[in-house]
Order: sequence, then C-alpha cells, then structure tokens
Amino acid sequence: MARPVIRYVCQSCGANYAKWSGKCDSCGEWNSITEEAGSSSPVPGGLGKKNVRKGKQIEFVSLEGTSKPVPRMVSKNLEFDRVCGGGLVPGSAVLIGGDPGIGKSTLLTQILAALTNQAGIKCVYISGEEAIDQVRLRARRLGLKGDDFLLASATSVRDIATTLDEHDAPQVVVIDSIQTMFVDSLDSAPGTVSQVRASAQELIQLAKARGFSVLLVGHVTKEGVIAGPKVLEHMVDTVLTFEGERGHHFRILRAVKNRFGPTDEIGVFEMSEQGLEQVSNPSALFLAERRGNVTGAAVFAGLEGTRPVLVEIQALVSPSQQANPRRAVVGWDSGRLAMILAVLEARCGLVLAGNEVYLNVAGGLRIGEPAADMAVAAALISAAMDIPVPEDTVVFGEIGLSGEIRAVNQSESRLKEATKLGFKNAIIPPIRAKKNCNKAASGLDTRQIEHLQDLVALFAAKSVKKTAGG
Repeated sequence: MARPVIRYVCQSCGANYAKWSGKCDSCGEWNSITEEAGSSSPVPGGLGKKNVRKGKQIEFVSLEGTSKPVPRMVSKNLEFDRVCGGGLVPGSAVLIGGDPGIGKSTLLTQILAALTNQAGIKCVYISGEEAIDQVRLRARRLGLKGDDFLLASATSVRDIATTLDEHDAPQVVVIDSIQTMFVDSLDSAPGTVSQVRASAQELIQLAKARGFSVLLVGHVTKEGVIAGPKVLEHMVDTVLTFEGERGHHFRILRAVKNRFGPTDEIGVFEMSEQGLEQVSNPSALFLAERRGNVTGAAVFAGLEGTRPVLVEIQALVSPSQQANPRRAVVGWDSGRLAMILAVLEARCGLVLAGNEVYLNVAGGLRIGEPAADMAVAAALISAAMDIPVPEDTVVFGEIGLSGEIRAVNQSESRLKEATKLGFKNAIIPPIRAKKNCNKAASGLDTRQIEHLQDLVALFAAKSVKKTAGG
C-alpha cells in the first residue's frame, strides 16, 4: 500500500528535495521551494521474489503498419500551418509561449475562426484569464463572426474534462492559459509546478483518448522561457514560441519542438488593426527600411527552418575612453561576437580591443545559426575601416578559430532567395559539393572566401582605392 510522504518541490524548475532549503541548487532561485504532499509505493524486491507484482505482457508490432496516415487539419493560414508542419494533427498537444501582450490570444482566436470556416471543424476556446465578454470584444475587433467557434470560461480541469469527454467532442480545443488551470485533488495553488504538470497531463491524456488537438497557452518567465518545469515541454508534441519586439510591427512564431514537422521553422505575422496578418515574403519585410552604401551594414542570407530569410546586420565601432569597452548585442549571441572579435585581432591583425562594439540584427529577428559569422565580420570590418559593403551583396559563412571559413548547408537556396530580391553579388565560403554555386546556377556573381584574412583584404583594397581617389 502506498504510504504518504512529504516532498519539497522548486516552483521554478521542478526539482525535488527531501527537505526544505532556501535556495534551489538546480536553478539558483531563492524561496522557490514549497512543501507538497505525495505518495511513495513500496519498493519491490528482486525479480525472483514472490512480492513482485507481474504486469501484463505488451504486444510488439512491425514497423510497417496497416493504418493510414491521419489527415491534418489545415487552417489555410499558411504561416501557422508551415510552423506546425502542414497543419494540426488530431490528438496532438501544442504548447504556445510568449511574452504578455505579444498576441498569443489574438493569433489563436484567428486560427480557430479559420479552422471553423474550413470544412466545418468544431473548435472551442476555454479561457481561464478572461471573461467571455472580453473574448467577444476581441473577436469583434478582429471582424470575426459570432458563430465561428464556441466560448467558455473555466479553470477547473475536472469540469473541462467532463465537458470534453463526450462522443461529439470538438476537434480543436484552446486552453488559455495552462497556468490558470487547477486539479482539485491537489492542495497547491494554481500556477505551481505540481498544478501545471497535473493539469497538462489530464488535458493531454483526454486529447489523445478522444482524438482532438489541444493548444495550451503558456506564460513565460522574465528569462524568456515558458513558466513551469521543463517536463511540461517534454509532455507535449509541439512547442511554439511567439516572439517580437514591442517597437516593431511584426511577430515571429517559431517551432522549438515538433514531432510532426521540422524544428526551427518560423512563421512571420504583421500586427495591424485587423489582427495578425501573415507575411508571405519576410525577407522583403526585414529589408524594407534598408539604406545602401552605409558603413557597418551587411546583408546576411540566413535559413530559418526550411525557409531562406535575408536580414541586415548592423555594427558600430567607436573609440572608448573606458578601461573595459562596452560590447552590446541585440538579436545574436554575445559569446560568438567575442569569438569573432578575437579571431579578427589574432588572425587578421585588426585591433578592436580599445573600441566599443555594438551589434544589431535589424528588424528584431534573433539569429542562432553559425552561418552568420562572416556577415557579422563583414559588418565589423566595414564599421572599423569606414568602407561600406556593396549594397547588392549578400554574405554568409561560418568562421573557425583559426580564421578559416567553413561551408554551410543549403547554400543554393540562400543564393536563390537573394536573386529574387535583386542582389547581384555574394561572398560565400568555399563550395565543396559536387555541384558548384556559380553564376549560372544561382544568378549571382559569387566570390568564395577561404580565410577571414581574404575578407579583410577586400576592404583594405577598397580603402586604398578610396584614399587614392581622394
């Protein structure tokens, strides 16, 4: 028989402790460990002892099954369907996180309306934060019809499960948000680790049993991660993050985890008075306010999931009177910037130690792939030498610690995207594939750089011509 025990759980990361402590050793948070009631089953003996309870044998099947693939529910919102891998899968659990006020509820309201109008998919929206009148007010602002989907305001998981556990259950359910839900069998307050974990588990099990897709809205902490333990992200099938700066008018929906499609896929939306409108060509949006012949600016041909995206990387290098010059980065990894600065100084002789360095990815997009190394280096060299990068040139490539330029994947798709936007030249790493990316293949005049010194030499040659011309 199970015996009751007392355990102590960190409400920030979900770590368990045998006794209370003021600081969590796992995440470093103070006063986040609270007491929770649990149960512990008796430990069974060895395999040969009589007190071991035997379970029923599981059945193994072949890898090739006879069941047909389940059709996806397509909303006809191309950006949302792209991030989900082609649409929502019946019986799947999707976790959507983002900063407060970023537009999560607005996006889901529009998606439910689109799903309802396509093939008569039955959708419900359950809000634990807003009253029904508040949701109706937002729907009217977005121009949605009154019979697009059904609304409800509830926080009890038991009531929600009883309502949804029917034969005519809806096909798509939105829970806004999972932090407001509670299971009445637990003594802890809503929003705690145990409540979030138990509520999500109950809803996910019900969704897989009844075959409807559940979308869980999750809050984020001040560090930008989804609130609650990491186990919540492991329980769901798909994790989407809604990103965007309040000073910019567009939002980015990124797939961090997806069991039914590619990860790191992005969907771009533009915030307007009518809600979130999908952007079919994000490269043109990110480069809309770009000005040519400006020092310290380089266009990077990046790759977000399966989609090539062109963005402008801006750098500013200015003399500093401080002992420790400042390094500020927006939209990129600060540690990787420090590495590129060290390589420029150690391998190329470009001394920037006494200067303040500011780096910005224009438009608010955050870049994580190493292929942006050479574009960052080109922007830094351009700012330091006061020589602009040609406005019709794109740059990409990974930089090693010895200064060598490494090849990146899908170079051809990056160059094709640059060709669509009217670029004529490209500075790329050496192509070691069987099919070279020449002008005939990509439509661009490509210059392959093997070492970072070659990139510095290009700007040095332009500096000599500029001085001679002056």
